[in-house]
Amino acid sequence: MLALAVWACAFATGAGAQILLKNAASGTATVQTPRVQAELVAQAPEGIAAGQVFWLGLKISHQPEWHTYWKNAGDSGLPTVLQWQLPPGLEAGPIAWPLPHALRVGPLVNYGYEDTVLLPVPIKVAADFKAPASGVVDLGLAAEWLVCRVECIPESGNFQLQIPVQGSSAPHSQAFVQAQAGQPQALSQGGQALVESGKAEGTNLPDDRVTLRIPGLPASLKGKTLEFYPENADTFKHAAESGKDWKQHWDGDVWVGENMPLSDMRGETAAQLAVVLALPPAERAVALERGESAGWRSELAVQGRWSAPALAGVSPALAAALEANKTASQPVPAGNTASAGSLWAALLGGLIGGLILNLMPCVFPVLAIKVLGFAGHGQNRQAQRLGGLAYTAGVVLSFVALGALLLGLRAAGQQLGWGFQLQSPVVVSLLAALFTVLGLNLAGLFEFGSLLPSSIASAQARNPVLDSFLSGVLAVAIASPCTAPFMGASLGFAIDMPAAQALTVFVALGVGMALPYLLASFVPAVVGWLPRPGPWMQTFRHAMAFPMFATVVWLVWVLGHQGGMDAAAALLALLLVLAALIWALGLRGKSRISLGALALLLAAGVAYYALPLIKAEPAGQAQTQAGELWQPWSADKVQSAHASGQPVFVDFTAAWCVTCQVNKRTTLSNAEVLAAFAQHQVQLLRADWTRQDPAITQALQSLGRSGVPVYVLYLPGKQPVVLSELLSKSEVLDALKQI
Repeated sequence: MLALAVWACAFATGAGAQILLKNAASGTATVQTPRVQAELVAQAPEGIAAGQVFWLGLKISHQPEWHTYWKNAGDSGLPTVLQWQLPPGLEAGPIAWPLPHALRVGPLVNYGYEDTVLLPVPIKVAADFKAPASGVVDLGLAAEWLVCRVECIPESGNFQLQIPVQGSSAPHSQAFVQAQAGQPQALSQGGQALVESGKAEGTNLPDDRVTLRIPGLPASLKGKTLEFYPENADTFKHAAESGKDWKQHWDGDVWVGENMPLSDMRGETAAQLAVVLALPPAERAVALERGESAGWRSELAVQGRWSAPALAGVSPALAAALEANKTASQPVPAGNTASAGSLWAALLGGLIGGLILNLMPCVFPVLAIKVLGFAGHGQNRQAQRLGGLAYTAGVVLSFVALGALLLGLRAAGQQLGWGFQLQSPVVVSLLAALFTVLGLNLAGLFEFGSLLPSSIASAQARNPVLDSFLSGVLAVAIASPCTAPFMGASLGFAIDMPAAQALTVFVALGVGMALPYLLASFVPAVVGWLPRPGPWMQTFRHAMAFPMFATVVWLVWVLGHQGGMDAAAALLALLLVLAALIWALGLRGKSRISLGALALLLAAGVAYYALPLIKAEPAGQAQTQAGELWQPWSADKVQSAHASGQPVFVDFTAAWCVTCQVNKRTTLSNAEVLAAFAQHQVQLLRADWTRQDPAITQALQSLGRSGVPVYVLYLPGKQPVVLSELLSKSEVLDALKQI
């Protein structure tokens, strides 16, 4: 029975993976993320000719309120980085950065781009360039950018583009023209940067200041107030305001920036400073529409020396956080291996976590059927042992396959974590249909032999080993979404390990989960308490239908959280007509054909209307109903609470995670725990991962986790406190005592 039904589960997981793979941005001209669309574009109106120059560019279209950065990002942020993969004879120049805008974020000022920006790059063609025989040049780009609103998210993409050597390639001519106009024009006459010390006699300055004198600007600018953008990242105070912290005026034809404050992060005195002056935004837009220059770049010779800043010390907690962040950001070289200690710890945690997975309620029906199989084998020890080995192989190989799929999708750019298969409403619906069929079979409504050709229906009887193997596959499919104690940290380690080591952790998970059944199959005393085969087996079989239907109830509830009440009702309608179809096909005589055809038509009609409802996003993203105490999680809320010094407790959860629901209805609903939260004024946030959410996935990764449940207490000035998966009242209360 399980051997026939489990293929539906395998197909369901594969279907979800196929959908995810289509979203992987690898080897295309366009990469789409929830925040930007990035596209590799070309401007080669005369083709690619030896000794000439053509242009490539990364065109970034931002979602509202999001931005990326200029070459000098300002007080925070990072500029976009482009790494080219070009054939011999082609050489990429630096980015021709368009004029930025000042982006004020609280007390900080950054320089960057909103809406749409094109970052053009000149490509020089060597004099001895030889065109490929195909007549087409393959160009590659690996790009990295930091996109920010209030929170910042590092993103990247791999781009491929083909350009014919002969003919014109200029579909984005207007964008390149505007980008060309937006680049600051270099001034032929150099300027001066005069350093005035705040300690000098007769000065009233709180610190060293610099006065800039920039000649050579167009006469039409004389008397106008200009925007100022330094190319040196840590020289000037970017948040200083013209007219308040420093003054600008004209001395004849020379623009003067007087008493400009220096940054507290300035280094040694530079020999030269590069700065950009630009028209104010409104005038700039008009000038660019006309194709006129809107910005000018000057290189200034520095006269005098500024003193080193008196840097304030940082708190030990902040220093530790900065050091941890620095360590975490170091690139891991190819072929790097985890330390022996961390690998053994991950393996041990995976083994114990796999053992605890057997306590998940979803696995009970499968294990109960396997126990029933022990009684069916009677004293046939060899059959029991073969079944135990086959079940173990199914569990272990399924964990390895699921882990390899997860690692592969993450390598392709997907923000995924453990349990990703149940984030797909289609997979949840197929699993609900599978368990409905299994439940109806156990209840005695039909036998697989009455629906399928005898050669297929007898496969279970002829191949009990295959049936045991596929039982292990099914057990992994329904048990894996949740992370048991010890399992969460092991998965977090495994995700960041090299593939070979990561897969050994998944093997340990599988061995741990299969170990109890494997021991039972080899140790007669474990199953010696079972009675001999008899009528009780039929009663036990019928009773096992109810855990199957209970699993269906849970899956429908999960789908309700993912897609709302309409999706849950649509799934119930599908399960109803599925049951009717199975009942009709189980009849005998002429009524089987007529009623079966009618039920099939009815099932097709319901499926036509139900499937769009199942796949649809819930209206208003209402899958998280946090209530008054618990609010929906966002990185902005955590940062805002940090800024105000308020502690935050985050419940990373999902509707398909049974452990999450148990903790939610016990520990997190406990009156004493809630009173302690209120006493310490803890902000309660709930991160609902029922549907795939890259922001939540990234937050979990930063905590060294890849699945739920995860419970975190954020305390001002301290490292986050990650609690255990099986949450207890005492553990939460002890953590709150640190406030």
